[in-house]
Amino acid sequence: MEVKLKELLAISGYSGLFKFISQARQGVIVESLVDGKRMHVPATAKVSALADIAVFTEAEEMPLKDVLKRIEALENGGPAINPKSDSKDIRAYFEKALPEFDKERVYTSDIKKILTWYNLLQEKGLLEILNQVDEEENQEQTDDKE
Repeated sequence: MEVKLKELLAISGYSGLFKFISQARQGVIVESLVDGKRMHVPATAKVSALADIAVFTEAEEMPLKDVLKRIEALENGGPAINPKSDSKDIRAYFEKALPEFDKERVYTSDIKKILTWYNLLQEKGLLEILNQVDEEENQEQTDDKE
């Protein structure tokens, strides 16, 4: 399944990640990465593309793809800690991957969500899309220079 990071969506009120399928009259059609089921998401729902999500750090916001790459590097491409682990363990783990994250503005619930997304991408063999984004950005920069 060819997927781009900007096509992967997080939808408020729903667990897991969704792939954008098409625009509908009053919302979007998405497919769950968890079970492959398609559904209509109304335009009133809060939908965020993973490419648009960032994590607060002490200096500035870090794009989610870079945070996921750090977890991937920490785990050598393997699964991350179980997001249902103890809150202290989750925060300590996340600090290993991203020591500069803003401890006051990044909540444990945010970290659990990120770990859940990482594990889902890892399980589905989709971690390569994190590098795909860099390749696309480099290509765009090369095109701009020409």
